[in-house]
Amino acid sequence: MARVKCPKCNKVERILKAGIVRNKQRYFCKDCNYHFIISNPKKTIGKRSNNAALQTSMQDIAEAAGVSTTTVSRALNNRPDINNQTSKFIKELALVMNYQPNMLAQSLVTRSTHTLGVIIPSLETTIFSTMLSGIQEVAALAGYRVNICTSNEKHETEIANIQALMNNMIDGLLICHTIQTNSFEHLRIHIGKRIPIVQFYRVADNLPVSQILADDEAGAEAVTEYLIKKGCRRIAIVLGSKGLSISQKRFMGYQNVLQKHNIKIDDKLIAHIDFTLEKVVKAVDNWLKLKPGIDAIISISDKSAVQIIRHLKEKKVAVPEKIRVFGFGNEFVGEIVDPALSSFDTNTKRIGEEASRLIIEEIITGKQHLTKKIIPGKMIIRKSG
Repeated sequence: MARVKCPKCNKVERILKAGIVRNKQRYFCKDCNYHFIISNPKKTIGKRSNNAALQTSMQDIAEAAGVSTTTVSRALNNRPDINNQTSKFIKELALVMNYQPNMLAQSLVTRSTHTLGVIIPSLETTIFSTMLSGIQEVAALAGYRVNICTSNEKHETEIANIQALMNNMIDGLLICHTIQTNSFEHLRIHIGKRIPIVQFYRVADNLPVSQILADDEAGAEAVTEYLIKKGCRRIAIVLGSKGLSISQKRFMGYQNVLQKHNIKIDDKLIAHIDFTLEKVVKAVDNWLKLKPGIDAIISISDKSAVQIIRHLKEKKVAVPEKIRVFGFGNEFVGEIVDPALSSFDTNTKRIGEEASRLIIEEIITGKQHLTKKIIPGKMIIRKSG
């Protein structure tokens, strides 16, 4: 006998024939004590068992049930214009025959794939992988899949990723920009179309799309205030691209506190870099040559802050006795470097969760309101600060 699956418990091991009802074979599952009917199993199911590569279609179900493909479609789509008993029989038959809906065909009709496109700068950096975890958890609960692209901190890769996802029938796009991104025309051309867009963590303020942000300005204020209370007056800061809100806001917070304490802002202590190790080391070496010297460094990246600590140790510069170092993100790597890195925890998982909630809301409602939500963070004090 062809292997028949029970539509109730999905098992195939203990299925028995139980007579013919209205010219249809009746079966009994001994595992769950359930009777069910399937029509012409030798012709349809047996054929598919011998060729597992073939995917069951609505036509196959229609032939087995002795109905039209239109009737099968109505039953599987829960249409009200079909007899309840017929609908139940067709659904059971679809289970037995391992029918899988053609998602591409459905998406062409409904214009929905229940898929979110997500672009993040890197999976190696834990702040981004933690955000992605938050995105995926919320999306899964809402019945959405996630299509992930990484830009590897390269502007041209980000451009290619956006185009690929937009061509791949996603329902919404979540994007965190690269540290190199200065221009945003590659995203602007898609704004206002069918697919909603939400920026998160690293965003561009001049784009009319929703944003989920870390509390960048308040975080930089808290860090700078802390360092000044520790006696620091020559505080250097490592920033990313000037076009990104994350750089602008954290610089603003740094600047606000210096002005509050009547400390002159020195342009030589401000470095806008792409966060490669070479650029980080070069910035630190330039600061070490200054007179008067620096007594603290703030990096808007924990990864670069760790690189700074290691480079200072190679230069025989004591941390924190000579120079205090503070990061942003509270990444795991900050806990294992010596001395352990002080950091501003930006609550990255919640950023991902809120970004996912917002994009799904915009998809479901069909309304793309301009929303800006700031997620609060907290100071994490360790030995480097």
